[in-house]
Amino acid sequence: MIKINNYLSLAFCLLSLSTPLILSGCNSQKTEVTNPVNNDTLKLLYWQAPTILNPHLSTGFKDSEASRITLEPLASFDKNGELVLFLASEIPTLENGGLAPDGKSVTWKLKSGVKWSDGTPFTANDIVFTHQFISNQKVASTTAGSYQIIEKVEALNDQTVKISFKQVNPAWFLVFVGTEGQILPKHIYEKYNGENARSAPANLIPIGTGPYKVVEFKPGDTVIYEPNPNFREATKVAFKRIELKGGGDAPSAARAVLQTGDADYAYNLQVEAKILTELETAGKGKVVANFSSLSEQIFLNQTDPNLATSDGEKSSFKNPHPFLKDKTVREALSLAIDRDLIAQQLYGKTGQATVNMLVAPSQYNSPNTSYEFNPNKAVELLDNAGWKDSNNNGIRDKNGVEMQILFQSSVNPLRQKTQEIIKQGLQKIGIGVELKSIDPSIFFSSDPANNDTIEHFYADLQMYTTGNTNPDPTNYLKRFTCLDIPQKSNNWNGLNVGRYCNPEYDNLWQQSTTELNPEKRAQLFIKMNDMLVNEIAVIPLIHRAETVGFSNRITGINLTPWDLNTWNIAEWKLQ
Repeated sequence: MIKINNYLSLAFCLLSLSTPLILSGCNSQKTEVTNPVNNDTLKLLYWQAPTILNPHLSTGFKDSEASRITLEPLASFDKNGELVLFLASEIPTLENGGLAPDGKSVTWKLKSGVKWSDGTPFTANDIVFTHQFISNQKVASTTAGSYQIIEKVEALNDQTVKISFKQVNPAWFLVFVGTEGQILPKHIYEKYNGENARSAPANLIPIGTGPYKVVEFKPGDTVIYEPNPNFREATKVAFKRIELKGGGDAPSAARAVLQTGDADYAYNLQVEAKILTELETAGKGKVVANFSSLSEQIFLNQTDPNLATSDGEKSSFKNPHPFLKDKTVREALSLAIDRDLIAQQLYGKTGQATVNMLVAPSQYNSPNTSYEFNPNKAVELLDNAGWKDSNNNGIRDKNGVEMQILFQSSVNPLRQKTQEIIKQGLQKIGIGVELKSIDPSIFFSSDPANNDTIEHFYADLQMYTTGNTNPDPTNYLKRFTCLDIPQKSNNWNGLNVGRYCNPEYDNLWQQSTTELNPEKRAQLFIKMNDMLVNEIAVIPLIHRAETVGFSNRITGINLTPWDLNTWNIAEWKLQ
């Protein structure tokens, strides 16, 4: 294992010697669990049920986490930010020749004898194909942005792959590594490398190299796994069966693990802190709060979600928002939101108020920013900007435009309570608010045909959790560049959902992609964070822990901020 920050410092020193320097209201149904105690079966509860098992076609962590049980990257990061090998046999360094001295390529050596779950040998050609799949615009992969830095991927032989970059790349470890690095089998997907990608049978029954294989999948309901007979470390696999059950709600999932002992693991327990504390007293399980880079954020639409272009596209960059395009209005909204109240009443020890986009690693957490809850100042700003209630209906207006917003989020009791607190704050300063909650299987589906996804954003505000999935935030910060705006012309492929576009920001991001000096890169990241905060391109609310529930019977848990919870499921066992 090698710590990335240490490697970057070493790489900088060596390169500088030889070359010039050039990252939901809840469903009323109860979660059903069968056969509660069975030492051969691992029971997982996902109240946000997975709907697709190809992580490159979804923005939902629920889908990626379910996929991660079967699919693997070359390597990943543990909680200390150190690289851990999966499909690769060694970590590339300057010393072993894996990293090019000019910083423009990386060569990975692969483990020998690895097979896909159908018995087909895994080779470097699968990595070449995975890049082709992800980068094909017709596929509309949700991870495409992370791979745009690549010029080409070559199979030097079956066990060696070379990745060449378009320019010097200090973050060579962002591709084929960690959450967004899961490798797809060429022989399964090569017929679906285009507009038909979403119809591939393997999106539902994936073929992987991981410890378990999918034998049954009902999207939005259940996934059944059994041991992968071709897994390279088959003796490590502890369970004859894994049952992933979807549906219900977060409180019932928490109850099943913490109070009744009917399940072994509950995903994403966005439940009020006091409820989780009460459930833990039953002694059946424990709540694990994994503070990482995730934060609950409000995205502000800088385009008009109601006005359509001639070809029917709403939230088009061609049509600015009638009032959220104004920074003064965005500032007033931020001032009217009581972050501390949300953190204290709803999150407790599992979340804290934040103003920064970048909250981890700690060296990128800006000391230059601050937030303020000041409704009186918000009122003054709106008054001075000419937004007043001219018709005495309780809602501010200007030039015939009512300051009425649609505020959407996914179905989740914690989110709906957060929405209510924010709604009350905005109404007190004269802004009309309509709330909308969308089933998470739709909200995070990235389905270009569905108008209720986060990419379409046919609302004024939307709220969800996101963050960098890697110790290097290059890809995370890319989502605020102009080129990452989802729109009809790119099949809604992009994560800049608020349609924020600032050439100065884009220039800073471009600099960060080639800066090899770790200290200078850190300052670029902080400067980008500060620009987003000061421009109020987004309103960060809560630095929240990823809160999950584990049965006391489970051992081998080793959560990391930089990968999905199931990343080391091969090591999970029941006592």
